[in-house]
Amino acid sequence: MTTAGTAQVDLGGRQSRVGTGVAVLDHLLEELAEAGGFGLTLEIAPDEPEAEVGRAGAALGEALAPLFERAEATARGLGVAPADEALAMVVVERSGRPLVVSNADLSSTRAGGLQADLAATVLDELARTAGLTIHVRLIEGESSQHVLSAIFKALGIALAHATRGDG
Repeated sequence: MTTAGTAQVDLGGRQSRVGTGVAVLDHLLEELAEAGGFGLTLEIAPDEPEAEVGRAGAALGEALAPLFERAEATARGLGVAPADEALAMVVVERSGRPLVVSNADLSSTRAGGLQADLAATVLDELARTAGLTIHVRLIEGESSQHVLSAIFKALGIALAHATRGDG
């Protein structure tokens, strides 16, 4: 997939500017960066919303890939995060074998009016472009909005640990 977008991750930064064209995804990616304690700049060229979601995941993966190559990167990380009643755990590993394993079925959730599972699309493209194995465990959660928030926050924490070497 050609990303038709750009992303930059600043491990030492705190400012984020996300423009995917899908407001709910912009919010979730900003939460990801805030929870991980890094800056994120991500811009996606306008297209159909489902395509923008996939491109956002791919652009994020492309921006993160070189950070896993740094000497201090452990290439694996764990994140646990709440969002109201929801609690999620995410584990990432730079395995070179893109894979997403999740017990959270959000296929019936139409976040932002999308026809596809927003989380699955982003995670699949992120895993593919960065060469990650991503495990998502939803420990608790009823509200799909809170579940998505918890997953993206936990993912941000896991990515920060894996790229900074403190995981």
